[in-house]
Amino acid sequence: MARNWHIGVIGGSGLAEGIGLEDAQEIAVSSPFGAPSGPVVQGTLAGRRFTFLARHGAGHVLPPSAVNFRANIDVLKRCGVTDVIALSAIGSLREKLAPGHFVAADQFIDRTHGRAGSFFGPGLVAHVSLADPVCARLSSLLTDAARAAGGTVHSGGCYIAIEGPQFSTRAESLMYRAWGADVIGMTAMPEARLAREAELPYALLGMVTDYDAWRASEAGVEADEVFAVMGRNAALARAAVRRLAEALPAERTASPHDTALDHALVTAPARRDRRLMAMLDAVAGRVL
Repeated sequence: MARNWHIGVIGGSGLAEGIGLEDAQEIAVSSPFGAPSGPVVQGTLAGRRFTFLARHGAGHVLPPSAVNFRANIDVLKRCGVTDVIALSAIGSLREKLAPGHFVAADQFIDRTHGRAGSFFGPGLVAHVSLADPVCARLSSLLTDAARAAGGTVHSGGCYIAIEGPQFSTRAESLMYRAWGADVIGMTAMPEARLAREAELPYALLGMVTDYDAWRASEAGVEADEVFAVMGRNAALARAAVRRLAEALPAERTASPHDTALDHALVTAPARRDRRLMAMLDAVAGRVL
């Protein structure tokens, strides 16, 4: 069944500003999984509904490990979002992926630890498929939009998510390259995992800000360099979102990810934890 598009955008704290959002309003939305990174900003672009959420909070006050990824995804689901695009800074592990370029990652390696990586747990167990963690349709639309906005965009790539907040050692960077990772960041996991559990198609457009520490002849990564590149490309990221809004098909046909929970729940109905079920009213209400 066709639905109206409602795009959730997770990115920098200033992303929604200056993007030309019509009827913009800031709304505080609560979640049973705790406090999200902040309020959402809702409005329309090219007649399409958009909801923006600053991943690190207003003014970038939250380090990667302190982001409440569950609350953020839950809040977007409660807002009626149908699809999620993530915009983030990434380091490059490949020569051809130069600073200033964009990468539409389609695979992930998760090296984070201590983060809540699932909405489910004791009393309500679920196993979703994550073999293909990115929505191919949404990623293609986002890639085309970024190119139309003037960006150099690489389609596909493996993103390795590290805990941070420190950047990699040289040994780690070389190891990640050997594993087959192409880019490195600190926020895509468990964000992509949780989006799948919430039945939200997910796509990530990463902005390459630096070459990671694998280049022995160069100095290591410094934060000021990363944010300088981000600042220079912020306008291009906003333009890509506007182009995406303009390019969305008239109707949103069903995505396979819309029904990711159809065969995922394994706890017998009579043994399910009622409290957890109540917390999952937005994320899994369709199947509960």
